[in-house]
Amino acid sequence: MIDDLEYNTEREHLIIPEYGRHLQKMINHAKSLETKEERNKVAKSIIAVMGNLQPHLRDVPDFQHKLWDQLFIMSDFELDADSPYPKPSEEELTAGPEPLKYPQNHPKYRFYGNNIKTMIDVAVTWEDGDLKEALVLTIANHMKKCFLNWNKDTVKDDVIFNHLYELSGGKINLKNSEEDLTDASSLMRSKSKYSKNSSKKSNKKKYSNNRKRY
Repeated sequence: MIDDLEYNTEREHLIIPEYGRHLQKMINHAKSLETKEERNKVAKSIIAVMGNLQPHLRDVPDFQHKLWDQLFIMSDFELDADSPYPKPSEEELTAGPEPLKYPQNHPKYRFYGNNIKTMIDVAVTWEDGDLKEALVLTIANHMKKCFLNWNKDTVKDDVIFNHLYELSGGKINLKNSEEDLTDASSLMRSKSKYSKNSSKKSNKKKYSNNRKRY
């Protein structure tokens, strides 16, 4: 009696374990049938059983298509039977995903970030006028703030204008502009004010949560 015991480690590997070992045996039996007519008949019966075992899939689009794909997958693509849908390809299913394309940008001034370069590229495409001028000055002020965040000191507007000229490929030139960017103390003060407000909100929320406990 003990000799008839069959351990799971000694059994055939289940390709889709959710369907169980009995269904896998039915599929193996279908593969062994001699005529295609017999295989088609058994394959349709297996599909009916699979549908009953997976009722939650009935609302999934192409429910039957999914079942037929799973049937061929569980047969290790060896079942020669007619399907109402295109048979899945083993090569397609086993193929690895395409490698992700990571940005290969290595900007000279990394403290500005890639978004600044994107904004500059957009500004270059705009027609000259008040809107473009406003956008360029907004970009320049943001560049100044980024520079201060990185350098924690001060910076002359000429430095920002030179960097803007370089990053725009010479298409945006504020070197001789009479415009003045926001002074460094104001930019740093606005950052400090924002940090304090965030801290106050956080403390207020913690205080409110503590009151609810008691």
